[in-house]
Amino acid sequence: MKKRALVAAVYLLLSAMIVTAVAAGGDSSDPLVSLSYLNGTFASTVDSAVNTKLDASDAALKAAQSSGAAAPSSSAAWSESRLKQGDVITGECGASILLLAGSLKVSFSSGAVIDVSTGSAVSTGSALSVRHRYLVAEDTSAAFTVSSKTAVADDQGGVYLTLSGSTDYNAMASALKTMHLFRGSYTGYGSGYDLELAPTRLQALIMFIRVLGEEDAALAYTGSSPFTDMTAGSDAAKYVGYAYSKGYSNGFSKTLFKPSQTITANQYVEFMLRALGYSSTANTDLSSTMSRAQSAGVLTAGETAMLGSDPFLRAELVYVSYYSLDAAVSGGSGTLRDALISKGVFTAAESSAASALVTGSRIS
Repeated sequence: MKKRALVAAVYLLLSAMIVTAVAAGGDSSDPLVSLSYLNGTFASTVDSAVNTKLDASDAALKAAQSSGAAAPSSSAAWSESRLKQGDVITGECGASILLLAGSLKVSFSSGAVIDVSTGSAVSTGSALSVRHRYLVAEDTSAAFTVSSKTAVADDQGGVYLTLSGSTDYNAMASALKTMHLFRGSYTGYGSGYDLELAPTRLQALIMFIRVLGEEDAALAYTGSSPFTDMTAGSDAAKYVGYAYSKGYSNGFSKTLFKPSQTITANQYVEFMLRALGYSSTANTDLSSTMSRAQSAGVLTAGETAMLGSDPFLRAELVYVSYYSLDAAVSGGSGTLRDALISKGVFTAAESSAASALVTGSRIS
């Protein structure tokens, strides 16, 4: 397989040699480099060098694919990927990587990787800086491994992707979006999922209203609320005003909702317990939230431990939301998923399509 990025890199180097030679002197009557030499000996040397580089790179790519790597990409344009922990992007000579969100670490046994944004070489084992472009140098094969739960990266040139078997929060976000429960933000990359960021009180409330199957009612709300930090008439104010009128949320204080303040794992799991009928706004003591969620079958022991130790990001919010759909509703028959299908929030076909996206197992 002939990779355009590698061809371009080799010819660029050799073209630079020509320019340097010609610039050194000579004219049309007495050229420093003759046309016959360029068309003959030099062209043959170029072709041989290019083919040697391509054959070596192809051999490396084939070896990687035989071990389970995804099909290689050699596009001259940038290609974006949403990644999960343990996924590896391997780049050959001329490949570029641009980290947009999350964390990546680079490793290579020989050669060099250049941080083009600073013009300096990086050492193997280094963590990449967000929005810095990294270039794989000649005679180098570099592996860029995701060290965070999720990440977003752009790549260009000859690369191939090896997928890990770690928890796929990206797939859960896509599944929730298929069921109209998760829309993401206006961020222009990573599908707008922003799984690498901490969720806010407003985002958590909106998700809570959606899993209740009451989003249409919330957006149709025309009443007011006592919170002075909400812009009257905005969708955000409608969600908050509706939740307050229904007794779903009492706000941060009597006059403040603090929509941009981040939410904790305990607070969000409490929201899910209320949606499932296992709690209410009358309960203000969240010290037993996790144990009650585990007793109700909303969380597993492993999930409880994970939420208690890891930072609570939108990735975790998506995880809790997705698996809460399969929890039994208190005092009723069926699961929260069944209840939302019966309310028309999403169809059984959409539910099946969403489930097919999530192929991994739960954290036990």
